[in-house]
Amino acid sequence: MAKRILLVDDEPLILKGLRFTLEQEGYEILTAADGEEALQVFFDQPVDLVLLDVMLPKLDGIQVCQRIRESSNVPILMLTAKGEDMDKILGLEYGADDYMTKPFNILEVKARIKTVLRRASQPAVNEEKKIIRVHDMEVNIVNRSVTLGGKEIRLTAKEFDLLQLFITNRGKVFSRETMLETVWKYDYMGDARTVDVHIRRLREKIERNTAQPEFIFTKWGVGYYFTDKD
Repeated sequence: MAKRILLVDDEPLILKGLRFTLEQEGYEILTAADGEEALQVFFDQPVDLVLLDVMLPKLDGIQVCQRIRESSNVPILMLTAKGEDMDKILGLEYGADDYMTKPFNILEVKARIKTVLRRASQPAVNEEKKIIRVHDMEVNIVNRSVTLGGKEIRLTAKEFDLLQLFITNRGKVFSRETMLETVWKYDYMGDARTVDVHIRRLREKIERNTAQPEFIFTKWGVGYYFTDKD
């Protein structure tokens, strides 16, 4: 069954070009030209990935991303014509998995889409290690769910990927560059601050007190690691 992608952009030529290219790759494509239409299409039928422009009429891409994240962990790739880091970081703050800056290389777009969809559909690890428990946290690697003190914690796809990397390599320190290569799985065109944003979001969700973490620790000047203590 073809994967369904929602393209959201108010520039008709970009929508037309992306739609043609991705349909040639075998994807089923839905389109929207403004934020309100994007949400209507998204909640009307299931999609496997959203390619979302930041600058949109009615509701901007950040607002759309935030609304989607209230109820869904579907992968979201943001497109921005702006070069300011703040726009990119804001997109990640509200739950986007990645961003690309216009003008973009269509080959890179296709590569990133394939990477995200492949990771989302990967079979999980063997059954005997499907649930990992640390303190009162339970991480189910098979269904990609997390509970803390019996309460479900909603993570985005990238947040879960980072947590899985940490919790299956407890005590190992990962540099930002290593995390980009391991979790993002391609020659990343952004910068290492993307990792810091995702780590901060993950900490806010799983740490009771981010000033005194139980799980994710910083190795100053090196990177991050997950506790090796039960």
